[in-house]
This record gives sequence, structure tokens and C-alpha cells, in this order.
Amino acid sequence: MLEYEQLYNSQGYKAVCGVDEAGRGPLAGPVFAAAVILPEGLEIEGVTDSKKLSEKKREQLFDVICEKALAYSIASASVEEIEELNILRADMLAMKRAVEGLKVKADFAMIDGNKTPQLDIPCVAIVKGDAKSESIAAASILAKVSRDRLMLEMAKKYPAYNFEKHKGYGTKAHREAILEHGPCEIHRMSFLKKLYGGNK
Repeated sequence: MLEYEQLYNSQGYKAVCGVDEAGRGPLAGPVFAAAVILPEGLEIEGVTDSKKLSEKKREQLFDVICEKALAYSIASASVEEIEELNILRADMLAMKRAVEGLKVKADFAMIDGNKTPQLDIPCVAIVKGDAKSESIAAASILAKVSRDRLMLEMAKKYPAYNFEKHKGYGTKAHREAILEHGPCEIHRMSFLKKLYGGNK
């Protein structure tokens, strides 16, 4: 999955990073993003869109990516920022933080999706980029694993919601738990309006 990396390398860019996010849709928790610069020509066996991988495989690949990447950065935007800005802007903010946090400065960024954050380097949006680009797929794994790990910690802090099972996504069990116990401080209140029928 190096077609896009090779394209931009051939245009003279030496540090092309892939960027992806995790956690745009859940009812609870921050949104995470990661940026990854891989050594030119490197393909890591098993790396693909994080949604297609088992949790165990993602965990294994997380360590391999961190070890082999020229640089990687993981960032987030908080629940408060999601509520203040809206989820799309918070998502873009997390991506911007991830790119700016790279220890090796990227000179080009490939962003998964159809929008790009405001960066001081050239960038391109690639729809379904996590299935087309090695470095975007690697970023998707880092973002997903990092967010899942945080939600496992949140499960210990807020045991009533079983975050360890659904990671904050709006499953039937999660929605029922919210209705039974009320929201906790990591719930995104703007996402719960439909659940409460507009009463909150």
C-alpha cells in the first residue's frame, strides 16, 4: 500500500506522514489522532485499516509500528473541546496536534477522509485512505489502540457503563446504561440529545 507514499516521494517530499483519527462517533471519550512517517519503501506485514483487524492484532502491530516508524505522534481532543468546537473541528484539532507533535518534521501530510486540518505543510485528503496508504493505515492503528486503552482506564473509573465492552460507542447496552445511571463526565452531551428525546 505504498502507491501514495511513492507518488509524493517522487514529487520531492522526503518525510510524508499518514494521518488518521479514532473516536469520531462514540457517545463518550475524547477523539484521538495519530501521524506516522515510515521509512521510504517500508511495508509492515499485516498493516491495514484498523477496523479490519482484531484487537489482539492491533495491539501487536502498535508496538511494531512504533519501533519501525521514522517518527510517530499520538494526540487527542478532549470531550470539552468536542462540545465547544463540534466533533469535526475537534477531530481536525487532534490531527493538527498529531502532525505538529512529530519528532521528525513532516513535509507532506496524507489525511484519511475528505477534509484536511490547517497545517503549515502541503496536505491531501484521501477517502478511505486507511485502506490505500501504509502510513495512514499505521496511523489508524496507533489512534485506535491509544483510544481503546484510555477507554479501558475509563471503564475502571466509571464501571456502570461497561466502557471496556463498547469503548464508548452507542450500543444498546451503553444507551441503556446512560438512561439508567445518567451521563458521566466523559459523555459528550451534544451526542446524547437524541437519546433523551431533546429533553437534556
